[in-house]
Amino acid sequence: MERTKISRIVRWWVTPELPIEHIFIPKKKRPEGVYNIFRVYGRKWFIHPIKRRISKYYLVFLKKLFGLKVIGVTGSAGKTTTKEMVVSILTQKGNQVISSYKNIDPVYNIPATILKCRPSTKYLVLEMGVEYPGEMDFYLWLAKPNIGVITNIYPTHTQFFGNEDGIVREKTKLIHGFDKNEIGVLNKENKLLRAAGSKTKAKILWYGKKGDVQAQNVVMNIHKGIKYTLLIDRNKTNIYLPIIGRQFVQNSLAAAAVAYTLGFSLKEIKKGLENFSKPEHRMNIIKLKNKDLLIDDSYNNNPQAAKEALLTLKAVAGNRKKVVVFGDMLELGKEEKKFHLELGRFISNLKIDYLIGVGKLSKQLVKEAQKGLKKSHVFWVEKNDEVLDKLKPFLGRDNIILIKGSRSIGLDLVVDQLLS
Repeated sequence: MERTKISRIVRWWVTPELPIEHIFIPKKKRPEGVYNIFRVYGRKWFIHPIKRRISKYYLVFLKKLFGLKVIGVTGSAGKTTTKEMVVSILTQKGNQVISSYKNIDPVYNIPATILKCRPSTKYLVLEMGVEYPGEMDFYLWLAKPNIGVITNIYPTHTQFFGNEDGIVREKTKLIHGFDKNEIGVLNKENKLLRAAGSKTKAKILWYGKKGDVQAQNVVMNIHKGIKYTLLIDRNKTNIYLPIIGRQFVQNSLAAAAVAYTLGFSLKEIKKGLENFSKPEHRMNIIKLKNKDLLIDDSYNNNPQAAKEALLTLKAVAGNRKKVVVFGDMLELGKEEKKFHLELGRFISNLKIDYLIGVGKLSKQLVKEAQKGLKKSHVFWVEKNDEVLDKLKPFLGRDNIILIKGSRSIGLDLVVDQLLS
């Protein structure tokens, strides 16, 4: 979006740190008609600024007088799953826990979530996803956490951040403003976070290999989920996660680290992790009526998440034929072609049996994958409503189908078609 000059009064009123993308509407997205424009800007410039200020000072009141703890979760992938795992553990003591609504922009979600809190609320868990530069500054102005979790940093939203460095700068703001009484929970297996952890005054609790919280003896089963041994301070317990994908082990370690800093026992952590509610359209295993297995990962798509989903598919497929429906990875800016070509090579090297690319960007991915796969086994369609016709010949053959995409591509609708 073109940078627009904003008067100091408007900037102050809409709240000082809010990125311009949330203040004005691009021409292409502006509603038609005077009434609709007035209604949308009335909310943006009147209702939301008031709501933000009320929620900001209400949160200060709850933290100071009632000891409410705020946990903020950010990262390139795994935010929602980590948040749900944290909430599941924190409720084990019967605590009053409030967390972000699902599928709503955090700029609007966080104020609404804060206002759900009561004096009896002990923990507030906020998802702090960033899409534009400056959003983390806004979140910290609104609700500075006591504990900040960064799950990982990979190339996402590079259209707005320019490159990986821009992403690092924005996401690590979460912990860089912390003092020695606040805690950062970071993924030690992510090289960008290892560097960021040395630049904050906060106490850092590391998770992952060689971290303070580790997973050992990880075993994955398509029907049973994941079993591993959780290790914290030389104490161990076996964990059974009701989901597949090694990335979820990492999410669970982050959640365990948060709970551990808050004084939860291994028994409580175990129970919380094993009973968390799986988010929709994230590596969900579904047995279709025709006996095929479907892995529904149609919520979001980026280069690293795609690789993790594909590796999981290969690990659990067994003797089944592997069918991949792959939708465009969006908001990658100048690097979009590069990443789609890389994923095309990745799919080719994994020897996927059948591939259906969906969307304009995935055309490049399909062409690259054809170099290592049979051309007759690789297809491309422009829109989601064309997928089922290409998929039908592979149904009912005891295959395993991975649908990997994002909501904007609409592959969740293909999942619905297969379930109907």
